[in-house]
Amino acid sequence: MDIFLALLGFLFIIIGLIGSFLPILPGPPMSWVGLLLLYLTKAVPNDTWFLVVTLVVALLVFALDYIIPALGTKKFGGSKMGMIGTTVGLLISIFFPIFGAFGIIIWPFIGALVGELINKADSQTAIKAAFGSFLGFLTGTFLKFIVAIVYLGFFIMTFWEYKASIFAF
Repeated sequence: MDIFLALLGFLFIIIGLIGSFLPILPGPPMSWVGLLLLYLTKAVPNDTWFLVVTLVVALLVFALDYIIPALGTKKFGGSKMGMIGTTVGLLISIFFPIFGAFGIIIWPFIGALVGELINKADSQTAIKAAFGSFLGFLTGTFLKFIVAIVYLGFFIMTFWEYKASIFAF
């Protein structure tokens, strides 16, 4: 059972990393579930303090992911349509990777720009607001990715420390 929980936990860690870039998946909370599953094994001693602190961080980053793009858009004079456009652009970059690795950067900006233009902003205001929305998106994504990477590191260190007990029959 410990091996199953550890493998399932690792799967959740990977899903959390992917979720750092996909707005559909809550990245850091998924990574936290991976840590929780590792700590639910009989081999790894329970560390409630560690799990509570990492949960609070995951939830805080999850909430900030919604607040930061809104603040970026607001600071640069954007609208809700700009934020929606950013998300649509991100989805386009995932399902239609036309510009390769740069698509994940280009499409959200284009989406924000189109969203602002649909919102009837003039082109200069739309570009400025699209930049703010895009900057907020990048900041939130970077923050989620860093937390997911740190949780991956915690997972690997803990797993490595208790690997003999996890694989013991």
